[in-house]
Amino acid sequence: MGIVVIDVCDANLMNTLDLEGILESEYPEVSVLTSDCLSFCGLCRLKPYVLVNGKRIHGKTPEECLDKIRKAIEEELAFYQ
Repeated sequence: MGIVVIDVCDANLMNTLDLEGILESEYPEVSVLTSDCLSFCGLCRLKPYVLVNGKRIHGKTPEECLDKIRKAIEEELAFYQ
């Protein structure tokens, strides 16, 4: 398992992207986990989001959210450098 964990809800729009393939190839320290439910049903219906080490990251589109995820990963990894 990576030092940065990305949790994504199976029903969320973020699953339209291959997050595991994209992020795990860019960042070997990242693990992407897909769950049946992350218990944020209101948010899940409204906008694309994930949890990065337990912190909610969201955007208006999956692509915008992906950009924010990358920034959050960089911030998390900076702690270990």
